[in-house]
Amino acid sequence: MATSAPAQQVVRPGPLRWFWYAMGGALPARFSPWVLHDTTTRTWALRHVARSMAQLALPIALVLVLVPGEFWIRGMAALGGVLLGLFFSLAYMPETTENRVKRAGYPAGTATAARNRAAQEREARESERRRAASARRAARYRARQGRP
Repeated sequence: MATSAPAQQVVRPGPLRWFWYAMGGALPARFSPWVLHDTTTRTWALRHVARSMAQLALPIALVLVLVPGEFWIRGMAALGGVLLGLFFSLAYMPETTENRVKRAGYPAGTATAARNRAAQEREARESERRRAASARRAARYRARQGRP
């Protein structure tokens, strides 16, 4: 979890407020640290997809229930709508999350900078882990060869 404001308490919104947030609504200021966490955590892309699916749920349900015709036709239309909606949602994912963070009171670019910083830290940890594993393998090889 890489956030710019680690000193602030991260308060998660309840289900109704989360649904409002997923639909594009703004949350009160006390949820701002959570919005930053939501858009910068390791699973930020999955969270974005969950918000997108929440946005698509009502129109898809209306198509399945109200459009006349056979169910398989309505189902295929709904599936096409979901696929098209997810395509556009994924295409504009960084911009959408930046807009959410900006609406929560952070400067533009905060979420991207936090995700980049977290990725660099993860890469540094992974590099160190690989370096240590390589050193252990080299030590085992030298031990088998009878070298110190």
